[in-house]
Amino acid sequence: MRKLLLLMTLLTYSFNVLAQTETPASPLDELSQLNQEVMELYQAGQDRTGTTRDVLRMQVLNKNNELRDRIGEFINEPPEGTAATLLDYVKRQERYTDNTASYLNSKIQADEKALDKASQEEQLLKLKQLNEDRMLSVQMLGEQWENYQWMELLGHNTDQKKAKLAKAIANRLEFVSASLEYNNQQEKVLAKQLKEASESEKATLQLMHILAQRKLASDIDRLNYLISLGDQAQIDTSNYKKQQFEVTGDLTNDILNPQVIYSIVSAWAESLKTWLIDNTPQVLFKVFIFALVLLLFRLLKNLTRKVVKRAVASPNLKMSQLMQDFFISMSGKAVFFLGLLIALSQVGLNLAPILTGFGVAGVIIGFALQDTLSNFASGMMLLIYRPFDVGDFVEAGGVSGKVSHMSLVNTTIRTFDNQIIIVPNSKIWGDTIKNVTHERVRRVDMVFGIGYKDSIEQAEAILHDIIDNHPAVLRTPEKTIKVHTLNTSSVDFIVRPWVKTDDYWDVYWDVTREVKLRFDKEGVSIPFPQQDVHLHMVSPEKNDA
Repeated sequence: MRKLLLLMTLLTYSFNVLAQTETPASPLDELSQLNQEVMELYQAGQDRTGTTRDVLRMQVLNKNNELRDRIGEFINEPPEGTAATLLDYVKRQERYTDNTASYLNSKIQADEKALDKASQEEQLLKLKQLNEDRMLSVQMLGEQWENYQWMELLGHNTDQKKAKLAKAIANRLEFVSASLEYNNQQEKVLAKQLKEASESEKATLQLMHILAQRKLASDIDRLNYLISLGDQAQIDTSNYKKQQFEVTGDLTNDILNPQVIYSIVSAWAESLKTWLIDNTPQVLFKVFIFALVLLLFRLLKNLTRKVVKRAVASPNLKMSQLMQDFFISMSGKAVFFLGLLIALSQVGLNLAPILTGFGVAGVIIGFALQDTLSNFASGMMLLIYRPFDVGDFVEAGGVSGKVSHMSLVNTTIRTFDNQIIIVPNSKIWGDTIKNVTHERVRRVDMVFGIGYKDSIEQAEAILHDIIDNHPAVLRTPEKTIKVHTLNTSSVDFIVRPWVKTDDYWDVYWDVTREVKLRFDKEGVSIPFPQQDVHLHMVSPEKNDA
C-alpha cells in the first residue's frame, strides 16, 4: 500500500496544479470532471483507515487510468482549438511519470536492502511488494513512451526525449535479462538440491526455491513487457526473445521472426561447438571404452555358452534338451546384460534410475501380458518335471506329433503329415500329456480273428512262428499270444510282442502283412462281420384260421 500512497501524493500534486490553472473548454469538460473525481477520492481516502482507505486508493489509480484513456481518445481525434490544453495535460502526465519513476527507483533500492536483511518467512511478503514495485517501475517507461507519442501527435517534437528514453529501455532490458539468467540458474540449482535433500533440509530449501521461483516469474513478466516496449522503440530484441523462449519454452509469433530464429540457431550452434571442443576427446574415449567392454563381454558370452553347453550335456545330469537350451541361453544373456550395465556405467550413466525403470516396466508388462506369463510359468513347470523332450512323439494340448522345438512360452509340434502346430505351454500343462516315445521299449497290441470252423491250434502256431521269426521283436519281455474273444463272427487272438520304440510301426505293419499271407497260404480264414437270418414259413391253413 506504500506504493499506492506514493501515487496518491504525486497525483494530488498534478491534479491540484491542473485545477488551479485549467479553464476547460466545453469539449474537455469530461477531462476536468475526471480530474475532480480523482482529487475527491484522494481527499476521502486521507480520513479513512484500513480496508476502506485501500479501496479508495485503488479507485484513484483506476480513475487516473480512465483519465489517461480519455486523453488518448481526445488526442486521436482532438476537438478544434483544444491542442494546447491537451498538450498541457500530457506534459503534466510526463512530469508525473518522471516523479513516480524516480520515487519507485529509490523505494526499490530501499526495499531490496530490507529484503536481504529480512528472515526467510518475511521475505515472501516483502518480495511480493518488491515485485509489484519493479513491475510498476517498468510500466512507467511504457507510460512515458506513450506520453511522447501523444506529444508528437499534438505537434511537439520529442526526438531527443524518445532517444533518451529508448536508451533507458535498452539499459533496463539488459539488466532484467541478466537478472533472469541469474535467477533461472538459482532456481535450477535449488530444484536439484531439493530432490537430493534430506527431510531435515527440505523445509529451508523449499522456501528458498519458492523465493527463486517468484523472482524468476517477476523477471519473465518484466522482460515480456520490456520486449514489447523495445519493439516500439525500434530496439533489437531478438536476443531477449531467444532468452525468453529458452527459459519459458513458450512458442510465440516472435519465434517466427527471422532474426529471432537466427539468434536461437546461432546460440545453439555456438553451444554445440563449444561443447564439442571441450568434450570430444573425453566422449570419444568413453565411446571407445563402451565398445571395448561390449566386445569383451560378447566374447565372454560365447565362451560362457560353450562351457555351460558342455556342462549341461553331461550324462550324469540327465537334463532334458529344453533345460539344456534354457541354461545355455540364459547364461549367455546374463553375461552380456552384465557387460552392458558395466559399459553404461563407464560412460557416466547412472544405473539406479535404469534399474528402477526396469522394475516399474516389469510390473506394467506383467499386468499387460498375463497370458504370456501364464505360458511362461507353465514352461517352467515343463522344464522342471520334464514330461517330454525335444524329439518325443506326444499327444498334448489336443495335438499329436513330434516335438520339434520348445521354449518357455510355447511348444512346436510337427504332426505326422508334416504340419507345424505351435501350442501355448499353458494349454499343454493344463491338459493330459501322453508321451508315446518316452520309454525305450513298447508293446505292440494287435488283434487277429479266425473263423469258427478253423483250427485254433493251427492259427496259434502260425502266429507264434511269425512273431518268433521277426528280427525286431524282443525276446524279453515275453510276447503274449492268446485266444481273447469269441466274437460274433470270429474267434479273436491278441498278439502282443515287445519291441524297441523306434521299431514299433515297422513291426506292426510287417506282422499284419505276414499274418494275412500265412493265413491265406495255410487255409485259415479271416472272417468279416456277418449275420445268419432264419426265415420260418407259415402254412396256408394257419393263415385261414
